[in-house]
Amino acid sequence: MYIHNLNPIIFDFGLLSLRWYSLAYLIGIIFGWWYGKKVISKINKYLDRNLKLELFDDYITYIIIAIILGGRLGYVLFYNLNYFIKNPIEIFFIWNGGMSFHGALIGIIISTIIFSRKFNFDKLILLDIVAYVAPVGIFFGRIANFINGELFGKPTNLPWNVVFPNVDNQGRHPSQIYEALLEGVLLFIILNFIIKRIPYKRGECSSLFLIYYSIFRILSEFFREPDLQVGYILNVLSMGSILSLFMLTFGIIMYLKIK
Repeated sequence: MYIHNLNPIIFDFGLLSLRWYSLAYLIGIIFGWWYGKKVISKINKYLDRNLKLELFDDYITYIIIAIILGGRLGYVLFYNLNYFIKNPIEIFFIWNGGMSFHGALIGIIISTIIFSRKFNFDKLILLDIVAYVAPVGIFFGRIANFINGELFGKPTNLPWNVVFPNVDNQGRHPSQIYEALLEGVLLFIILNFIIKRIPYKRGECSSLFLIYYSIFRILSEFFREPDLQVGYILNVLSMGSILSLFMLTFGIIMYLKIK
């Protein structure tokens, strides 16, 4: 048993403060920027192309905006619409928490299509790069969720149970850690193997990201408490599971079309 007593704030100097959750986003974006360029170099070699690395710098700006807008609007629409209809101004209070992975994903897809059309850059290759580096950001994000004591798991008596005093005194599954290992570490290893295969196939990495992430997310949801304001849909599935099922279906269709 571990009693959670971690502070979500790294430092606070009044007007200036830094939270672990913000740092997780920052690390994920910086790593994705750096490693994405390395992936482009590999793809140029495999496909004998000349994809311009400097365009990827501009693409990162699109991704940052997509993550923030898509993640926030996804949370508003999927998880707490009634509340935000009554309190619309709080939609902009992202520092209070409330981001949706699936919303961010939709935002990234839309922004990638816009960017690829504007700069004549292959959208499938861009999505492959994002899919390849995304698990690192997801890993740090889930670790930050654990530090924040949010998205906690269901009660359990297993030896590694965690007590979240801000919730209750029950031992619970550290579902955030489960997701960090599955959606972060294991998914990165799988996609790392796929994208290094020769010959490289456009869109394969991104389609398999959708498939594997969805499977890992649905598995994790069995150990995680549903959002209180949503609960279970039809007393069976959480909102995260339902959105992941749509994501899984889309990933399978995309993979079959590529094949």
